Amino acid sequence: MKNKEMYLTRGSFALLLFVILGYVVKFYPEQLTSLDSQIQTAIRGDLPAVLTTLMKFITSFINPQILPIWVLLLAGIFWFKKWRSESLFLLGNLALAGLLVLFIKNIYQRPRPAIIHLVVEKGYSFPSSHALAATLLIGSLIIISRQRLGKNRLSYLVQALLASFILLLLLSRVYLGVHYPTDVLAGLILGFALLNIEYPFYDRWRFQWRFKGRQK
Repeated sequence: MKNKEMYLTRGSFALLLFVILGYVVKFYPEQLTSLDSQIQTAIRGDLPAVLTTLMKFITSFINPQILPIWVLLLAGIFWFKKWRSESLFLLGNLALAGLLVLFIKNIYQRPRPAIIHLVVEKGYSFPSSHALAATLLIGSLIIISRQRLGKNRLSYLVQALLASFILLLLLSRVYLGVHYPTDVLAGLILGFALLNIEYPFYDRWRFQWRFKGRQK
């Protein structure tokens, strides 16, 4: 496909950034204390009740109890419409996000922030599983909407709304006190890296299936 090398290079560079950030978190976490604290203070403010309710609502879409439900629902709709590669792309990234979180968090074992948590969370903090899952899965939907809707105002609007949701989700994890800003940044970078590495192969697979009449 066109620009395959560009996607792989971009993904590899983002993956390198994640490794560098992870190295600092693992061996020199004190170097990030000032940066994390300043951003936390700016985002959290005085924790108004209305904003807290909104942030809890946003973050709930990526909670382990809710996430598989809407992903399976969307994947089922895609499959019914004979968008087979899109359905499997979404399901594959759901599984990938879950496996990576279990593996990577145990490598870094970063404790969660020692500040007030507005939701209950267990386990380690780095990287943010919500940020990784949101970037991978909502990012997958951005790719699918761009391919299916083409280049028009509706397509751009859908992509902008989906990208805005990712941003709000990242902010919600810091606001709720369960992640450092560098945790959500790491999840975003890793998800972005994986999407770029996956995309050329997914796009080729999708083209082949359409050419062979295996999907619309």
